[in-house]
Amino acid sequence: MGLNSFAKALVIVVLVSISGGAHGWGLDGHFTICRLAQPRLSKAAADAVSELLPAAAEKDLASVCIWADKIKFRYGWSRPLHYINTPDNECTYDYKRDCKDEHGGADRCVAGAIKNYTSQLLTYGTKQAQQYNLTEALLFVSHFLGDVHQPLHVGFTTDKGANTIGIRWYRTKQNLHHVWDTNIIETEEENYHNSNVEDLIRAIDQNITKVWSKDVKEWEACDHTACPDIYASEGIKAACDWAYKGVEENSTLADEYFESRWPVVNLRLAQAGVRLAATLNRIFKG
Repeated sequence: MGLNSFAKALVIVVLVSISGGAHGWGLDGHFTICRLAQPRLSKAAADAVSELLPAAAEKDLASVCIWADKIKFRYGWSRPLHYINTPDNECTYDYKRDCKDEHGGADRCVAGAIKNYTSQLLTYGTKQAQQYNLTEALLFVSHFLGDVHQPLHVGFTTDKGANTIGIRWYRTKQNLHHVWDTNIIETEEENYHNSNVEDLIRAIDQNITKVWSKDVKEWEACDHTACPDIYASEGIKAACDWAYKGVEENSTLADEYFESRWPVVNLRLAQAGVRLAATLNRIFKG
C-alpha cells in the first residue's frame, strides 16, 4: 500500500472510531485494549509509538486499533492472521499443530502474526527497519494482541470459532462468535455504563489497579518479546469453560449467560491491555 492510500485508509478508520454508537469487540473491544495500554507505556515506548502512528491518529493508538479489521478486505492474505483453529473439543492449543491457515500454510495464525510483527518492530531505529512498514507492524501487533485474548478467536475448527453456531441473543438471531465479539460488551455497556465505552474503560482500569493489582506482574511476565502461545492457551480454555459451555445450536442466551460471562470478557480485555503495553515496552526499550 502506498503512503497516500495508507493515510486515507487510516483517516477512514479514525472517523469511524470517533463516531457514536456501540460497536462491540470489533471496535469497542479493541479501542478499550489500546486505550488501557497506552498510559502504561514507558517513555521510550510512548515516544516510538507516537512517531510510528500516522498523523491522522493524533498520537492516539486506540483510534486506529481497529485498522487490521478494516484492511483485511484489501489485504486478503491477512484474514487467517486474526484467529487460531484448534481440534474440536480437545480444549488445547499447540503452535506447531494449530498455527496454520486452511491450506496448511505454517505460522499463518494470530500467534504467528504476533511473533512476525514484533520481530519487525524490533528493527526500529536500525538500518534493517527500512525493509518493513513499521507503522503497519505496530497496528497489526496492537490489534492481534487483542484478537488472541478473545476466547473464540482460539476456537474449534469445524464450527470456525463458533461462527457457524446459530443462537438467539435474547430475542435476536445471532451466532455465538458474534456474541463474544460484540453482544456481551454491547449489553454490558447498555446495562452498566450508559452505553458509553469510556465508562467501560474506566471500570476495567479501576479493576486493574484494585481488584487485579496482584495479578498484573504475572500477566506481564514473558520470557520473550511476546508470548502469544500463553495467551492462546488461556483463550481456548476460556472458550471451553465459558463460551461453548452449555450452548447448543438454537440455544437462547439471555441474562444467565450474560451475567456469568461479562466478567470473563472484562478480564480478557484487561489482560490484553496490560500485555500490549508490556510487549511494546519490551520492544522499545530505549
